[in-house]
Amino acid sequence: MAEGSQDDYRAHLETYTSFNKLVLFMILWIVLLLASMALGLVGGVHILSLLLGIGGTVALLIAFAVLS
Repeated sequence: MAEGSQDDYRAHLETYTSFNKLVLFMILWIVLLLASMALGLVGGVHILSLLLGIGGTVALLIAFAVLS
């Protein structure tokens, strides 16, 4: 009985950790997207904001792929 609850705990902990990483990724990506939009629309730096958005998204994807 104790082994079953340990397995359930490990599975729950892995799911919880994965969900936390997903939520953190989405928060960081939304902040990056909003910053890129602000630079492009308000700042008038269109090309820089495009490069920041694409480069930042690729960097986030690589970082979270390496960390998991």
